[in-house]
Amino acid sequence: MVRSLLMIPGPVEVDTGVLTAMAQPPLGHTSASFIEIFGACLDALRDVFRAPDGQPFVVAGSGTLAMEMAVANLIEPGDRAVVVDTGYFSHRMAGILARHGAVLESVSAPAGDCPSLERVESALKAGTKVLAITHVDTSTGVLAPVPDLAALARHYNALTVVDGVCALGGETFEMQAWDVDVCLTASQKALAVPPGLALVMAGPRAIQAFEARRRPAGSYYCDWGLWLPIMHAYQARKPSYFGTPPTSLIAALYESVKQILKEGMEARWARHRKLGASMRAAMQALGLKLVPARPDLYADTLTTIYYPDGVDDTLVGRIGQHGVAVAGGLHPDIKGRYFRVGHMGILCDAEIRQTVAAIEAALKDVGYLGEAGAGVTAAQAAYERPR
Repeated sequence: MVRSLLMIPGPVEVDTGVLTAMAQPPLGHTSASFIEIFGACLDALRDVFRAPDGQPFVVAGSGTLAMEMAVANLIEPGDRAVVVDTGYFSHRMAGILARHGAVLESVSAPAGDCPSLERVESALKAGTKVLAITHVDTSTGVLAPVPDLAALARHYNALTVVDGVCALGGETFEMQAWDVDVCLTASQKALAVPPGLALVMAGPRAIQAFEARRRPAGSYYCDWGLWLPIMHAYQARKPSYFGTPPTSLIAALYESVKQILKEGMEARWARHRKLGASMRAAMQALGLKLVPARPDLYADTLTTIYYPDGVDDTLVGRIGQHGVAVAGGLHPDIKGRYFRVGHMGILCDAEIRQTVAAIEAALKDVGYLGEAGAGVTAAQAAYERPR
């Protein structure tokens, strides 16, 4: 069976060095070699998150666990929280906040849009402990203006929690400089590691808020009080135990983090900008409409595209028949009307061209295109354009 190029918004393609690191015989979680790997990985993650004063947490789990880990340690029943609603995963964050007893206000926008700063500020004026933002919502491809929103949160003395699952490691992000208090992500997106790790970076104000809690966190597994001694021990290159860490996945993460930092964060962000611009240019050359309402909302890790008139969601399977896996729609309001292409991690122009060629071939199959090639040409021109 021929394997398709993986262009869904996670899991993503993974470098052979990362796979090799993961494929080694498992290490004991208190062995000297693993202690050094995990400690060095935790230290290096501060550079990836741009959080020199941050406290990293890396635990077995998914992005949803990372979301709950942030919420469970900051929210107590009755605390007020505001969610900037840009799609399906903003809805999930709202659900987690509500489950932990938050008094919730979601500031919403139609699918493909982002609520205005003025509306978010109006919600914050009522007094809020947490402002939750999805940097890139995987359901819509909408990029939220995190620096502006975080500045509003700081003005109103709220903690900023950023869901960076579909962004961290691909989109420009400066945790300390932007005054973000918590950022969370998962291994299988722009960090380009197989699924299985939940990552949280907590800033000093978030740790202080946790330490000021009146009662324990509502989730035993997520409790920072139980995980902090473990993270501190590994960072000090000492053994410790709470729950067995997935040693092979952490070895893979460390290899990926080393590759990311060797490339350099600015260079990595610039490459992702080229990937995003290339895919958008191709789709627009084919006459396809994007889901985000305007250019300032375009993400560079993900492109979301409406099907053209007369074409339905069977197009996703047809694209797969041409060797590239893309994803169908997820946002409930527009689910059957669009598809999603992830382009994050280790990808370059060759994978974008291959993906565009598969989309063109599928569109030709259904009679939308007469001749293919315009999309690939536009993609390559956009990728090569200086930025």
